[in-house]
Amino acid sequence: MKELIIGHLKCSLPIVQGGMGVGISLSGLASAVANEGGIGVISAAGIGMLYKNGGDYLKNSIDGLRAEIEKAKSLSNGVIGVNIMVALSNYADMVRTSIEAGIDIIFSGAGLPLDLPSYLTPGSKTLLVPIVSSARAAELICNKWYATYGYVPAAVVVEGPKAGGHLGFKLHQIEDKAFALEQLVPEVVKSMRDFGALHDCTIPVIAGGGIYTGGDIHRFFLLGASAVQMGTRFVATEECDATNEFKQAYVDAKKEDVKIIQSPVGMPGRAINSPFLEAVEAGERKPKSCPVNCIRTCQVDKVPYCIIGSLTAALRGNFLKGYAFAGSNVWRIKEITTVKRLVHDLRAEYNAHQKVATIKPLSLVS
Repeated sequence: MKELIIGHLKCSLPIVQGGMGVGISLSGLASAVANEGGIGVISAAGIGMLYKNGGDYLKNSIDGLRAEIEKAKSLSNGVIGVNIMVALSNYADMVRTSIEAGIDIIFSGAGLPLDLPSYLTPGSKTLLVPIVSSARAAELICNKWYATYGYVPAAVVVEGPKAGGHLGFKLHQIEDKAFALEQLVPEVVKSMRDFGALHDCTIPVIAGGGIYTGGDIHRFFLLGASAVQMGTRFVATEECDATNEFKQAYVDAKKEDVKIIQSPVGMPGRAINSPFLEAVEAGERKPKSCPVNCIRTCQVDKVPYCIIGSLTAALRGNFLKGYAFAGSNVWRIKEITTVKRLVHDLRAEYNAHQKVATIKPLSLVS
């Protein structure tokens, strides 16, 4: 696989490990991926639930994120990033904390991170990468950042509708081929090339959502992507920070178990079915109160359950009170492996596919 150059950073493995919230991707997984040459990513979402130290949730989130960044950096000399959802109620504090802790990259989506460069401090080497679901959104962010802050994104992640977790699409778009990642990537690549030509810069495009094999990686490289983002496959590894019960839910998942749900965040999401989700559909769930005010867009009086409570329960293996987000290909996972073995397999699949591929390179982005 080709090397990924993103700003002043070089990665021998052009794979970004997707940020997976509420304890799934923390320092353990992120450092393991970084040690293989990829970009390991800590998720800031829900981290305050894991660092309960007498303070309130927002303070615990800050302390927990700082601790995880420091731990990841102590375990790896590779590239470490953090994923921070725009919808988080303490978004600004989490961004500032990450920059102060010297994180290499901030990935930000679940909303438009239009003011993200405003948090950078003099001398900071942290790179900023927005996560988008369309070329239009990528152009909007690039133009806003450049006009207001004189800042160009270090890269752009385009996430398609086959991803796990929250999706930046309307329900009717998820199965519409016009919104497939194969259509989105060439559009975003062209937009970033046009922007780069105007401003004498290069913006790598990272493709994510439903990418499972080394062959998939090769295919999206031919469409113009410089790297890929993968989340689901890294959950079923020994180094993943989730519990064994959570990982086993991935191994046990069948194709028919993967479903689209409406999240309290106000976006559709993809998850593995569970007794809890069945109870939600039956109207048997209702939050009594909002324990932590974790998401700005959550309307407690209208939602059927507390999302951070349900995801924390799932992390602990309790699927009577929660559920696991996952990508569309989770049902293909059959065993728990290691990050090193997974990367080896992806490289082997990529090389094998490269030898026999007949797709015409870059013809769709000219």
